[in-house]
Amino acid sequence: MKRMIVAPSILSANFLNLEADLKIVNENADIIHLDIMDGVFVPNLSYGTPVIKAITKVAKLPVEAHLMVVEPQKFYKTYKELGISSISVHYEACTHLDRDINLIKELEMKAGVAINPHTDESVLKNIIRVIDYVVVMSVNPGFGGQSYIPYSTEKIERVKELIEKYNPECKIEIDGGVSLDNIESIAKAGGDIVVAGNSVFGSKDPAQTIRELQGINR
Repeated sequence: MKRMIVAPSILSANFLNLEADLKIVNENADIIHLDIMDGVFVPNLSYGTPVIKAITKVAKLPVEAHLMVVEPQKFYKTYKELGISSISVHYEACTHLDRDINLIKELEMKAGVAINPHTDESVLKNIIRVIDYVVVMSVNPGFGGQSYIPYSTEKIERVKELIEKYNPECKIEIDGGVSLDNIESIAKAGGDIVVAGNSVFGSKDPAQTIRELQGINR
């Protein structure tokens, strides 16, 4: 299996012992993944600016923000100032998606576009030429702990075809239900980055689970 980039989702961490969980991520993972939810675009709320500030202050890895919110443009400048290095926005939430991507890039952050399970990858045909990564949602956004939607694997393959045709430098990130049971099929389909929440923080040995998801035996 190719070396997978692993981005543990802090949403699944133990917030009563967050510093310890962040230490594990800092020492073993590749990216710190923050799920930002507003209770409008998705039926849930996550953490706000004070928590994000506390996380970025101790982060030793790049921190990416996945914005599951309406009007995401309100947050770009603030998140840049907090130390976020990558932002993904939802195709379904952005009326002027190209403008949003440009705003993120003007702030010198990497820009990604997330698509929900029901959204056909063909909507990416134009925007994929100018983004850094695609987030293929393999669960419906809003809650952690959901099971991987099986047809996501074929969708990853189709997104990979678009990338090879229009922007070979673009990466594919898979978000939702990622586990040691499906990581090989995700890698084979073309996934480059996986967001892992419960599979990491719900395991007996989160550090070892991260290494196994990466495809590293040590």
